[in-house]
This record gives sequence, C-alpha cells and structure tokens, in this order.
Amino acid sequence: MNRRGPLKAIAIAAAIATGALTFTSQVLAADTIKVGVLHSLSGTMAISETVLKDTVLMAIDEINAKGGVLGKKLEPVVVDPASNWPLFAEKTKQLLTQDKVAVIFGCWTSVSRKSVLPVVEELNGLLFYPVQYEGEELSKNVFYTGAAPNQQAIPAVDYLMSADGGGAKRWVLLGTDYVYPRTTNKILRAYLHSKGVKDTDIDEKYTPFGHSDYQTIVADVKKFAAGGKTAVVSTINGDSNVPFYKELGNAGLKAKDVPVVAFSVGEEELRGVDTKPLVGHLAAWNYFMSIKNPDNTAFIKKWSDYAKAKGIAGHKDKPLTNDPMEATYIGINMWKQAVEKAKSTDVDKVIAAMAGQTFKAPSGITSKMDEKNHHLHKSVFIGEVKADGQFNVVWKTPGPVKAKPWSPFIEGNASKPDEPVKK
Repeated sequence: MNRRGPLKAIAIAAAIATGALTFTSQVLAADTIKVGVLHSLSGTMAISETVLKDTVLMAIDEINAKGGVLGKKLEPVVVDPASNWPLFAEKTKQLLTQDKVAVIFGCWTSVSRKSVLPVVEELNGLLFYPVQYEGEELSKNVFYTGAAPNQQAIPAVDYLMSADGGGAKRWVLLGTDYVYPRTTNKILRAYLHSKGVKDTDIDEKYTPFGHSDYQTIVADVKKFAAGGKTAVVSTINGDSNVPFYKELGNAGLKAKDVPVVAFSVGEEELRGVDTKPLVGHLAAWNYFMSIKNPDNTAFIKKWSDYAKAKGIAGHKDKPLTNDPMEATYIGINMWKQAVEKAKSTDVDKVIAAMAGQTFKAPSGITSKMDEKNHHLHKSVFIGEVKADGQFNVVWKTPGPVKAKPWSPFIEGNASKPDEPVKK
C-alpha cells in the first residue's frame, strides 16, 4: 500500500502536468492565426513564385503592425513545393491537417492548383490563387484573384487584331505543355474561328517546363510569319521565358514585324533579359509597375522598403512589382476584411463574408470580389516592353471587367452556373 500511494500520486501529478501542457499549447495556438504560404521557392517556377511568398510575408507584417486580425497576430507557415506538382497536394494536406492554417495563399501554375483543389475541397480548406489562368473551374474553396481569359487573353487578341495593334491575320499560339496554355489556346482557337480565322492561319506549339532551346521554334515562327501579318501569343511559363526572349533578340524578331504578347511575363521575368531588342513586344495583365497613381506609388515604396530591410535577393537593389504580387496583396487584405466581417476564421463563414468585398488596389481601381463567382472584377491593361524592362501601357479597358470563369467559346458552357456548385 505504501508503494502504490506514491505511484498513484505521481501518476495524478503527471496527468495534471500533461493536461496543463496541452491546455497551454492550445492557448498559445489560439494566440495566433496561422496562414499557409504555398509557393515554389526552388525549381523552374521559383523565378516567378518566390516573390509572391515575400509579398504575403510583407502583407502579414503590415497587418500585424496594425494589430493583427480579430486581435490576434498572423503567423505565416511557409512551405516549398519545389515546382513539383504532386508535392503541392502533400504540402496542402500538411498545412491543413498538421499546421492547422486558416487559409492558404499560393500556387502559380494551373497544374499546381489542380493538384491542390481536391485536397482543399475534401478538407474544407481555403485557397487564394493569385495568377491569371484558363478558367473552366469554379470551387467553393478557392478565390481566384488573377484574371480569367476574358480579363486577359481575349482582350489581348482583340488588340492585336485591331489597327492600333497591327492588324494580325495569322497566329502562333506558343506555350508550355500543361493545362493553362492548352486550355487557353483551345479558347483562343475557338475565338479566332468566330472572327473568321482559318486553322491554316493558326500554328500551335508547346514545349516542356524548363525548356531552354528556342532556336528552332523562333526560326519556325519567322517562316510562318512570311505568310502574312502574324502575332505570337505566348503562354510560356517559368524560367523558359529567359531563353525564349533571348532567342527573339538573337533572331532579330522585332515587335514591328511579329509582335509577341505574353500572359505570364512581367517585370520579374524580364529581370534577367536584355530587353533592348524586345522593345515593343507586349504583355497583357491587370497591373503594371509603371502605372502612375498615388496607390501604386505607395505600394512600390512599401515593397522597396520591405525588400531592402529584409535583404531580398535582387529586390533589395532593384525592387520590382508585378501583377501576381498585386493580386496576392489584394487577396490577403480581402481575406482579412472577410474574417473581421465574419468575426471568425471559420472557412464557411469567411467564404460567405468574401462576397462583394472591395479593396483599393495598387492599379488604382477598386477591386471587387464578385458576389457569386469567387473572381475579382479587374481592369485589363496591355503594355509594351520598354528598354528598361518596364511596360508602357498602350491600351486599357474603360473600367473593371467581370470575370467569366466558363468561357462562352467552349461548347456546353452556356448552361453552367456563375457560382460554385454546393457539394
């Protein structure tokens, strides 16, 4: 009896201590709101995605400096899916089940988003996706803060067809071989057909991720362009853009002869390229660093100060902003507003509170999250590459354009609802 008494007391004390530790850890966990950051920091997409990770961290620092959200500080949980598409799904599961994040900001390529999608739907997570994409998707668990095709691809083709854009009659659709370029080009081919362009005047080409030898392809483009006024629509993604643009320069393929409009090339991707031979080539986005307004001036200064303070490679000496950075910044601020409106980080409550959220964007417009379709209303800008790697805006929409997630140029889309189907 004498031995069992002390043992029992020790056991009770241990149980109390364990319970206290568990309670303490729960209290500590409740002191912050965890935010997942899911961007490739290595591999072929790091050239584009690393800066989006830093944009999320800058926004978190800014929000925390103003008191956080619901009186709690935001705690970033950064993971590196390393341009490995299945790893995006694994990291998402880790963020939601182990790290217990309230929201995830991440992905660039559509193949990475498609990898993440079933995980966030199954676990009822929340993803903010900040990059232009091909549409043909609508999920309760995703907010799309980049452009749908009618907010980028279609207006770009319209511009190139116009007299101001050069009056293109023939088209090279050149992309990286995955879902975004192929689906976007399927939409563009149907759109070009609707404008009377024949298949013989459309040349569609794809290269793998990380492709670096564009000599033959650029030679083929020059040959195809001999058949009439030609424009190139580029959906090349990642670090392949550097050798592609270098080869354009080497081949002397100037914008006045064969203009190239890119949907995944911005200020960051042109950082490592001699842009003097590329002057006049185009990009279509919903934001450019060169846009002049007080909101953008403040955003650029904020980023420049942050990059210098944190010693961010490249940006500490030459800070650049771009469209997906703006879309990321809009997304996290809208999420904060929705959480405060819902008075909760509960995913379903935040989703409901996101409807109709507005935020004054660096582009100068007030971005609105559509009341139903989880996409932003966005202005469209077309910019010409300048010698300094910046863009001169040559065309823009009169105001924000509502996204059409289901392109009317794909058969069967007319009957699809303009809001996520509840599962």
